[in-house]
Amino acid sequence: MRHPRKALRASAVGAACAALLAGAALGTAPAAQATPGGQAAAARSASVRFTDIPGSGGITLKGNVFTPGGADGSRHPLIVLPTSWAMPQLEYVAQARQLADAGYVVVSYTSRGFWLSGGQIETAGPADVADSAAVIDWALAHTPADPRRIGMAGVSYGAGISLLSAGHDKRIKTVVAMSGWADLIESIYGERTQHRQAAELLGGLGKLTGRPSDELQRILKNFLSSDLSKEKEMLEWGAKRSPATYLNEINANGAAIMLGNAWGDTIFPPDQYAKFYERLTGPKRLELRPGDHATAEGTGLLGLPNDVWADGKRWFDHHLKGVDNGIDRERPVQLKSRTGGGYESYPDWAAVDRTRRTLPLEGTRTIRTGVDSGANGGTALLSNTLDQFLRLPPMVSVPLLPRAYTAVWESGPYPSAQRVRGSVRLHTTVTGEKESGTAIAYLYDVGPLGLGKLVSHAPYTFHGREPGRPFAVDLSLVATAYDVPAGHRLAVVVDSVDPLYVGHNSGGRLTFSSPAGDPSTLSVPVRG
Repeated sequence: MRHPRKALRASAVGAACAALLAGAALGTAPAAQATPGGQAAAARSASVRFTDIPGSGGITLKGNVFTPGGADGSRHPLIVLPTSWAMPQLEYVAQARQLADAGYVVVSYTSRGFWLSGGQIETAGPADVADSAAVIDWALAHTPADPRRIGMAGVSYGAGISLLSAGHDKRIKTVVAMSGWADLIESIYGERTQHRQAAELLGGLGKLTGRPSDELQRILKNFLSSDLSKEKEMLEWGAKRSPATYLNEINANGAAIMLGNAWGDTIFPPDQYAKFYERLTGPKRLELRPGDHATAEGTGLLGLPNDVWADGKRWFDHHLKGVDNGIDRERPVQLKSRTGGGYESYPDWAAVDRTRRTLPLEGTRTIRTGVDSGANGGTALLSNTLDQFLRLPPMVSVPLLPRAYTAVWESGPYPSAQRVRGSVRLHTTVTGEKESGTAIAYLYDVGPLGLGKLVSHAPYTFHGREPGRPFAVDLSLVATAYDVPAGHRLAVVVDSVDPLYVGHNSGGRLTFSSPAGDPSTLSVPVRG
């Protein structure tokens, strides 16, 4: 009989895969759109053909090509769409059709190692970047694509490949990267904590829909087994696949880059995107919305109205066609709160959390490790999707949390609403009884009855510490936009177990103290 936890994980992977494939199939339905001239898309319907495209290293990539209707011999701007992890070439059909009806040549292809494309899964390695260049070469030779106006876009895996390609191929002038990553290590190994559910989900989907390379299988095995002797290899592997590594090249090439992500992305959290955005020097835009991984742009893959794809098209129209649609005059950082309301605009990411209030975390708390207290960050892909559509984040009764396994601090009730925007920062002093340990910090919005709604959280892992010797910890919780209602409190909760992550506690206790010379605090970015 299969172990219940393994069976649950396998079922989750299978369900996620089925949902993604169903979405791709539904995405083939065309959606009515109006062209800039006011004519219906049907008046100049694009043609589509499925074709083999030569990839790098002699492999074949399965792709499709959408060409604008009414061919008159002129050249059209080109958009290349690499598929997401585990997705086939049907993924972008609905959006590709709409873009082609608007005058773009669109080439989408199944990333190497997945489905019927050749090769093995290299996880956005050099071969994947070489594939994107080969696809552009092919498109320029076999379609009416304009070599001076080339863009790339993608969701998740396709976003990462697009950003990496912008650092290696000067022909790419524009990128729209949705739910992707800039720093792969910070995304799945932030604060030296393995993101268990994210890694298992990606690994499971990879095996179900493709052919993982030996390197990928080795890295995943070492990652999940907590083999610290292999940490250096993993860090080097991740750096090679991180757009942030090639920031200088991306800036030198000057592509106009739009980044979109969700506050609750459990695979690629938004903070690493925001840091990358701040370091870009070319035309740029950052959009953050409620949701989980790829859920913000998911309806667009079905051909339904979608803000992410709509702004992506405006970005392409301006930077590839020269359309004066005003997107270059808007404040480039666009945020939407998880608790409702319209878009908020900012001149840069630093302006988002410029105003802060500091809460003292007084006294000493000692917890036993290795027991799940009930406070947790939810379930990958599920919890933050519920928050996006139903405003139901993970919840817990703060008064009922077992104090033997949780450290808890609470503010007083706020007389007015608190608009939390950006990254909450926790500073404290930790003393462990072992040389390694893991703690997870949570921030809750606590109502009058003690029910806490998760605002943000982050894990922290330490290794090689002298048992019994205190050390300072600075931890940034995942960035968010959340409005705490008047009369509610904020509660900081720390425990040692969360199903999202691999823990490194082997018994013993963790003590959180606030020395007089270095008091523990919570810095909350609050806007008036």
